[in-house]
Amino acid sequence: MFILVVNAGSSSLKYQLFDMDREEMIAKGLCERIGIDGKLTHTTVGKEKVKKDIPMPTHTEAVKVAVECLTDKEFGCISDMSQISAVGHRIVSGGPWLINSVQIDGPDGKVLEDLHKCFDLAPLHTKAHLQGIEGCMSIMPGVPQVLVMDTAFHQTMPAQAYTYPIDYETAQKYAIRRYGAHGTSHRYVSGKAIEYLGNKNAKIVTCHLGNGSSISAVDGGKCVDTSMGLTPLEGVIMGSRCGSIDPAIVPFVMERENIPADKMGDWMNKKCGFLGLSGVSSDLRDVREAAANGNERAKLALDILAYQIKKYIGAYAAAMNGLDCVVFTAGIGENDDEMRAAAMKDMEFYGIKLDAEKNKQRGCFEIHADDSRVKILVIPTNEELVIASDTLAIVTGKEI
Repeated sequence: MFILVVNAGSSSLKYQLFDMDREEMIAKGLCERIGIDGKLTHTTVGKEKVKKDIPMPTHTEAVKVAVECLTDKEFGCISDMSQISAVGHRIVSGGPWLINSVQIDGPDGKVLEDLHKCFDLAPLHTKAHLQGIEGCMSIMPGVPQVLVMDTAFHQTMPAQAYTYPIDYETAQKYAIRRYGAHGTSHRYVSGKAIEYLGNKNAKIVTCHLGNGSSISAVDGGKCVDTSMGLTPLEGVIMGSRCGSIDPAIVPFVMERENIPADKMGDWMNKKCGFLGLSGVSSDLRDVREAAANGNERAKLALDILAYQIKKYIGAYAAAMNGLDCVVFTAGIGENDDEMRAAAMKDMEFYGIKLDAEKNKQRGCFEIHADDSRVKILVIPTNEELVIASDTLAIVTGKEI
């Protein structure tokens, strides 16, 4: 059975096609600059990469381009669109309304109605999700469409972890609570760590570190706490997001800089983090290069991230009353050995000891020292496979 996985952005659409009989990705692509001029990159496993400039005014045209690539006789991988059994969509936030993976019940059904309610919880993402879903439903009518929520994995958090200490009635009225993010990634890598450890009751801290970052405490395969909150803004410092700050900073800056309420969110999401602190870039690679050239602000940004990762690991070890494994994943987590080393430095008190040489090796799975009580793993995430697996389970009536 072939499952198409779609991750729609505001002006982009990523897609991967999985052969779920083998649980393997057989083709992937990226439609960029949707609504501008349109650029396509497509790769079928075993064939040459294809790059084209194709007008894509909307996400509907982008989905059409993706399907045409997948069925192309020269560089495609399937003969006809009818071979696609279902489509799985990555959804950043399902709020309190969509707490598990679910099949869409029609263009005017309750599922899409509930997704619209999530707009304020992830405004940058939800609009794009809806555009991608509408595009798929238009180009592939009758093909089951499944939503897989990043927030679903975090639904197992206890009340003391997800509840904010604000006025209770206000919180209930507006569904204000910790929802978390990157749940499909935390779910995948913690599952792989449990397999490696051979311990289904393992206490694990998963560090998903990229342009957006989150850290989770996973006890026995269930999330008990996570760093992101009501929105993907809370937690550690990120590319252009400030992460957790004193809430009083918000009205303080608004008053002095004359920033209206509807623009303050943009300030915290797009002008802070590595970008705002270093003054260089939101990309950690650029920040690291600047730090190496003597930029003290860039160096401070790196130090802050390492320090915050360390604090979360310590806090979550306390919350779980133990720690068996730390996992690094995503762009920074998988590729930046210097950040891993900085975050793991001086953690012997917790039984955490890094092997410096293993850590420097690309593609090394185990990076802990032989005498480290806590295992340290680098596990490449595979959110798309999780989405494809959930989609398959739902359309075939199996338990997730």
